[in-house]
Order: sequence, then structure tokens, then C-alpha cells
Amino acid sequence: MFGYNEEQLAQFGLTVGVGAFILYMLFVIAQLAREAKAGRFGTFVLFIVLAFGMVGFVAKSVIAWLLDM
Repeated sequence: MFGYNEEQLAQFGLTVGVGAFILYMLFVIAQLAREAKAGRFGTFVLFIVLAFGMVGFVAKSVIAWLLDM
């Protein structure tokens, strides 16, 4: 399709799709903090705790890029 093979399309979809999902989840966390009136420290804790799993995905991508995998 458009000169790309299945592996290239899957990699692109995974990267862009999960990246968009991560941005949406950050928006959801910000909404949660605002509606709960969490304050500055509460918002910080929400972002650290709820976004911790996203850091793993980004770290995996960066490590794979650094090791040229």
C-alpha cells in the first residue's frame, strides 16, 4: 500500500497511534486534576503516578532507537 510493506505500516501505526493515545491520556489526567481541584502538588502526583506507564513505552522506543533495532 503506497509503496510500504506491512511491517512498515504496522510500525508507523503503532508509533503514531500510541503517541496519540498518550497525548489523550495526558489530557484526561489534566481534566481529572482540574475537576478534583487537586492543587499544584496533587496535580503533580497525578501526572507522576498515572503517567508512569507511558514513560515505559517512550523509554522502550528511545532505547530501541539508540541501539538501532
